[in-house]
Amino acid sequence: MPPIVSIVGKSDSGKTTLLEALIRVLGQRGRRVAVIKHAADDFEIDTPNKDSWRFSRAGSAVSAISSKDRLAVIHRLENGPDPQALLPYLGTDCDLVLTEGFKQYAYPKIEVIGSGQSADPVSPPEQLLAIVADKPVNTSVPQFNKAEVAKIADLIEQKYLVGAEDSLDLFVNGRYVPLNRAGKNLLLRTLTAIATGLKVPDRLRTLGIFMRRKP
Repeated sequence: MPPIVSIVGKSDSGKTTLLEALIRVLGQRGRRVAVIKHAADDFEIDTPNKDSWRFSRAGSAVSAISSKDRLAVIHRLENGPDPQALLPYLGTDCDLVLTEGFKQYAYPKIEVIGSGQSADPVSPPEQLLAIVADKPVNTSVPQFNKAEVAKIADLIEQKYLVGAEDSLDLFVNGRYVPLNRAGKNLLLRTLTAIATGLKVPDRLRTLGIFMRRKP
């Protein structure tokens, strides 16, 4: 599973601006970044009376629209899911997932404090990766100003990406199932051997398997 880092902060603190800058810097370094934004209220991205809107209104669980270079998927959910549960919909080839919001989940957090806002971080200390603020904050974690995007990207890379091991993630019925090291290594070796035996012309970087059993 790619590492998940949440960008959190109060409204108008500058979360989106920082996230946009991090995506750009990490992308320039060759990192594939996926982004999930948490919407506090219900939202609608389907255009009324367009085809995908009509499919959703008719009752489709999942609707998608694609062009030569873009894909949009509308998936009906029962409850607001953990970002981890959304990973199957993001693709398997991203190096890092950045979220805006999702402060209720225990992922590493970079908290952004806007001008005029309280300098006291609201994230639990054990989850706090860094603080981004215009003024000094009394904290033991690394602190950056909003212009130091490259240094923030350095921190993320050094903490979660540099020297990362091969990984394998198992999802059953759409839910992430954690594996112990022995089980993960066994599956990883087995699947790698199978894929290698198929003599795929390109270097094996990711492998996806989907199984659906009859009712």
